[in-house]
Amino acid sequence: MAAAAASLPPGPKGTPIIGVLRPFLRNQMDFLMRIAREHGELAYFRLGNQDVIFVNDPNLIQDVLVNQHASMRKSRVLERAKVLLGEGLLTSDGEFHLRQRRLVQPAFHRDRLMAYAATMAELSTRYADRWTAGETRDIHRDMMRLALLIVGKTLFSADVEGDADAIGKAMTDVLSLFDIAVLPFSEALLHLPFPASRRFHRARQVLDQTIYRIIEERRRSGVDAGDLLSMLMLADDEDGGGGMSDRQVRDEALTLFIAGHETTANALTWTWYLLSQDSRAEAAFHRELDTVLGDRPPRAEDYAALVYTQAVFAESLRLFPPAWGIGRKTKQVIQLGGYDVPAGTILLMSPYVMHRNPRYWRNADAFVPERFLEEDPARPKFAYLPFGGGVRLCIGERFAWMEGVLALAAIGRRWRLRLSPGHRVEKHAQITLRPRYGMQMSVESRR
Repeated sequence: MAAAAASLPPGPKGTPIIGVLRPFLRNQMDFLMRIAREHGELAYFRLGNQDVIFVNDPNLIQDVLVNQHASMRKSRVLERAKVLLGEGLLTSDGEFHLRQRRLVQPAFHRDRLMAYAATMAELSTRYADRWTAGETRDIHRDMMRLALLIVGKTLFSADVEGDADAIGKAMTDVLSLFDIAVLPFSEALLHLPFPASRRFHRARQVLDQTIYRIIEERRRSGVDAGDLLSMLMLADDEDGGGGMSDRQVRDEALTLFIAGHETTANALTWTWYLLSQDSRAEAAFHRELDTVLGDRPPRAEDYAALVYTQAVFAESLRLFPPAWGIGRKTKQVIQLGGYDVPAGTILLMSPYVMHRNPRYWRNADAFVPERFLEEDPARPKFAYLPFGGGVRLCIGERFAWMEGVLALAAIGRRWRLRLSPGHRVEKHAQITLRPRYGMQMSVESRR
């Protein structure tokens, strides 16, 4: 039962029974952008029988993600993701989530990241060497394949290139589930013989087969490869909670396998698009690569010197954050912005909307990498949150930065990418922010 609107912030008026579900599903990000313009920091609306408050202020977002995190649980979409990911880092809550995070965290310590970075640079360089001047490529598909190779090799010491096409199709089918995850009674849909539910079950089987094969090969070899997979299989909680069960290894491995390539691949795709549309920024990007790298491929130690490339990636993450929406559900009554928010309310936040808020970003819709060359002390911390925040901050944030910057450097030193004439570029907001029609681009040689 929806709470009385008088106790909640004002917001858009919906229709009986379904509230604003129809315009929300038609275009979620455009809907939230309009709500932000019309209602400011907080706005209440209903999606079916679910109360939702859209939170659009950095300090209030910090209140939700940090100060009052103990009063929250994960969002509805991540609850639904359990049908795929089980009890992984993305879907678990409370003490179990904290324990799993402690067990996984060492895989992302600095020394390991530097080893990963060398592999990222090498694989990106090899991938760029396959291209031919003048050809047209779907860069989104390419970035998915490259990111998949990187996460497979660095975190699992596995060569998954032969599985790339099957995994790519499975990922597309799985993500289509999340288009309906916010619908009332969506829990029942997977149990009905609809085409979408059949596609989802087939896709889950493909991903499971890939992960279980990697796990089984590691068990047979008995080798401690010093990677994430070995850490999961050998993990022992310092608090005496014991190691992970086989099911937990699968859940965490699949979570990091999917999250570790899907988000970075989308970020890289949007970056190439943005560079192709801005000759000034593209020229500055190429100048830095020529200065830092000369005629050689990038190495792990080049990361710190690629300052403008980091700014390019940061600005792309601002305009097209792969995790475009963040949700929490209140476990109890909380106070937020002067309102008593009932238990069971969804608090919805959007990095995409916040990153385009003109109050915190001058010329907010423009691609201006230079804005990240210096910190703006007047900008609140949570005005920029491409990796979330608080206790659920993305555990692979530094991994993603290394991967994104080194992949841009490896490809950008050799190639200039141009959007194909007539190609339609449109955002597709699923659980991640993908280009709906891929990204067809022509390849021009720089050397």
